[in-house]
Order: sequence, then C-alpha cells, then structure tokens
Amino acid sequence: MRAKRVISASSSRFAAQLFNLITVAALLISLTALLLGKLLASHNIGFLPFVLSLPPIMIWLGASIFVYASIAHHPNPRTVHYNKWAGYRFYGVMGSMVVFGQILYGLLGGWQGLMLVLGIAVAIIVPWALVDIVKAAREPWEDITLDVAINE
Repeated sequence: MRAKRVISASSSRFAAQLFNLITVAALLISLTALLLGKLLASHNIGFLPFVLSLPPIMIWLGASIFVYASIAHHPNPRTVHYNKWAGYRFYGVMGSMVVFGQILYGLLGGWQGLMLVLGIAVAIIVPWALVDIVKAAREPWEDITLDVAINE
C-alpha cells in the first residue's frame, strides 16, 4: 500500500539552516564562556577559561554527527546542499584546529593562545554560516510530496 507524505517548505528550510544555527550558537557560547572565565579567573585558577569554553564545542562536535546524518538524506536536494557545506566548513575548520591548534596555542600560551585558536575558528565559521542561513531564508522553498510504502 502507498501513501502520500508532504514535507512542508518551512520544514525543508529549517533543516537547511539547522546545522549552521547550532554551530553558530555553540561557537558563540564557547567564546562567551572563554571571555567570562577569563574575567572570573584569578591567577590561581588559570585553567578556568579553558574548562568553561571547551564543553560547548565538544558536545556539539559529537551531536553534530547525528544532526548531519539525519539531514544528509533529506528528499530536498537544496536542504542536503546547505547541510553538506555546513558540515564541510565545521569539520574542516575543527580538523585543521587539531593539526594547527597546538602550534597557534604555543605562540602565545595560556588563555591568549586558546583565545587565538577559538577566535580563528569563530572568524572562519560564523560569517559563512550566517551568510548560508540568510541565503536559505531568502530562497524560494516548495512543499515536497512523497510516495511512501506502508507495511501492514
């Protein structure tokens, strides 16, 4: 037996924007936590900025895999396109930070080095993600009707 299923245009648009939205939020929360940790930390607890800024990125790094995979096979090819490029951008920069982050951190050391590494990641990812969010919002989206097989 076959059934019709409609995926709304707004659902497709939101799915196209989702990865970028959460990435921007996670990076800005992490940057805010780093700055807040630096303001609150005394010289005796200099690790506080690092401890506050790392969890949002690490949690999103793990959760992003599930978000990316859930959108990767969306029936709307434009949604898949936006998701694919958001993933390329995020995973590319984060992978590069694994390789070059230690070198950049070593230039300044301490919280300044961490600020440099995180600042570079934010400076690369956030503007492109915001451009993609706006582009997806302005794009004309249409409802998609699918024929779905129903097992009885």
